[in-house]
Amino acid sequence: MKNKTSFLPQEGEAHPSRCPDNSAFKQQRLPAWKPQLTLASVLSSFFLTGAFCLTVGVCLILAANSVREIQIDYSDKCSDCSKFRENSSNWNKECHCLVNFTLKEDILGDVFIFYGLQNFYQNHRRYVMSRSDAQLLGRKVKIQRSNCAPFTTYRNGTPMAPCGAIANSMFNDTIDLFYNRNSSMIQVPLLKTGNSWWTDKNVKFRNPVSHNLSSAFAGTARPPYWQKPVYMLDKEDERNNGYVNDDFIIWMRVSAFATFRNLYRRVRRIRHFVDGLPAGNYTFRISYNFPVTKFKGRKHVILSTLVWSGGSNPFLGIAYVVSGTAATLAGFVITAIHLKLRKKKTYFQK
Repeated sequence: MKNKTSFLPQEGEAHPSRCPDNSAFKQQRLPAWKPQLTLASVLSSFFLTGAFCLTVGVCLILAANSVREIQIDYSDKCSDCSKFRENSSNWNKECHCLVNFTLKEDILGDVFIFYGLQNFYQNHRRYVMSRSDAQLLGRKVKIQRSNCAPFTTYRNGTPMAPCGAIANSMFNDTIDLFYNRNSSMIQVPLLKTGNSWWTDKNVKFRNPVSHNLSSAFAGTARPPYWQKPVYMLDKEDERNNGYVNDDFIIWMRVSAFATFRNLYRRVRRIRHFVDGLPAGNYTFRISYNFPVTKFKGRKHVILSTLVWSGGSNPFLGIAYVVSGTAATLAGFVITAIHLKLRKKKTYFQK
């Protein structure tokens, strides 16, 4: 065993230097811009920032206020269907309810239909992670090793497609809009595709490769709360089925808050609705499938237009106005302090 003193530097040996290398980088001699802050530069930056934020904030608030929006809560109006859905034996039976409303003025331009949920917490950690991104890309994966538990397989070993709690709880109310014109009901044409993001439709979600979509999902079963398999979500458009279904893609983008809305449909601007929705009486025909009474939730349907800044949400505009006001006030405070100190300096010099 070596003596402890053998590890210490012996007399005559050079001590290792701990100083950094004598280079421009390690000695901080690189050329740098060192701005000299003057009163004019500081005040101009505060006032210019304040003016910019105030201008942008006012434009955002005006744009948000120009959005036409109508929100209808149909939780109580469809109470009979809600009680009907509480009985699990009625899972494969339909229940419809009608919700009437009136538009006093025309809604011009593109009209979007959203469904809204209240008191539905999608931000729970286990809920957010309960999905298989590899499965949603059309790959063959072992669901048992994914984060989808307990919605992975049935007792007989049949895997669920799609798996996970997010997919299992997908919103499945069907909403149709009718225009009451001259004692006749005209169904408003709605667009069910083109509502999801391009990256979702073409990058994050893909169907398994097969000559037939039903054969691609052979050997799998629908989630427990679904009424039909994933390859039959849209009977009218074969390209809107499977994992690339727009309604499914939008639902899989979870919300950070308990109250949220998702895009459901867009009004197709043809015939009577070329310019938008004319004023008059309308009816929502809702196929009630999504129960909310057990978690004391509420359901809404929203008609809204959009502007360049988005929907009817003034928060961003208010944030810009507050920031601009704070920057402008800070500029005035700095100016007042400077004038006060300059007067004192002049007084003492006299």
